[in-house]
Amino acid sequence: MHTKEKPFNVVIRLIIAIIIAAYVLFPFFLVVLNSFKEAANITKNPIGFNGASFGQLVQNMRDVITNKNFMFWQSFGYSALITILSLALLALFGAMAAWVICRNKTKWSAVIYFTFIASMIIPFQVVMLPLISTFRDAGKFVGISMLKSVPGIVFAYLGFGGAMTVFILVGFIKGIPFDLEEAASIDGCSPEQVFFKVIFPLLTPVITTVTILNGMWIWNDYLLPSMMLGQNGPVRTLPVAVQAFVGSYVKQWNLILAAALLAILPMIIIFLIAQKQIMEGMIEGAVKG
Repeated sequence: MHTKEKPFNVVIRLIIAIIIAAYVLFPFFLVVLNSFKEAANITKNPIGFNGASFGQLVQNMRDVITNKNFMFWQSFGYSALITILSLALLALFGAMAAWVICRNKTKWSAVIYFTFIASMIIPFQVVMLPLISTFRDAGKFVGISMLKSVPGIVFAYLGFGGAMTVFILVGFIKGIPFDLEEAASIDGCSPEQVFFKVIFPLLTPVITTVTILNGMWIWNDYLLPSMMLGQNGPVRTLPVAVQAFVGSYVKQWNLILAAALLAILPMIIIFLIAQKQIMEGMIEGAVKG
């Protein structure tokens, strides 16, 4: 029998949640607020609304986009290209790997699955130096530059994002009745047809979830692109471009913060639009797993 929760406990939890939310969102609030100001107003009162105007925000963004040192559209294009390619490969290969792991009940499939899970707890800082040296040697072996190139960093994201993708998809695939696959096989479908015609369409909700989660991480990632692509290389993502822009305009905080807002704005919009699908996909994966 469920007992009604005391109002005092509800209020305490609500207050704690508000404090945590305020702590997490305060830096973002400062970025947004000061993007509406001139540099002088930011220095005088960084947390006040004095001097903030929509017209100043438009002017700041226009100055950033047209600035030759920032190269906004070039960096935006590379970020979009890297993110889209990485997400497409993660969705396809992650779904394939998760399906094989679920449907092949062998000790090797279990070992591979737990290897995926174990890789999730390894900090990136532990593997970043071996990663760079390995990619440098691999590029010499295959005859393709794996550093300072789009294929190299996409391949790296495929490795780092594969663990979480497989983990979430495995939980969802376990809830799909095996009878569907048997019926398709009896009708003459090959394993490839079973996957692409039966399994893959059923994974749409959870693939949407992992795609958005991986997309926010890849789009906003700074450390891996800065190491693999370099600060001043021919290929730069938006976070790397923002960092280089900060070095060029140390005192013009209105332009720096407007550049940061431009870099994170696409993912914020996508998250706000698709947050319902994210939660539904994660809940369905957890329940079915």
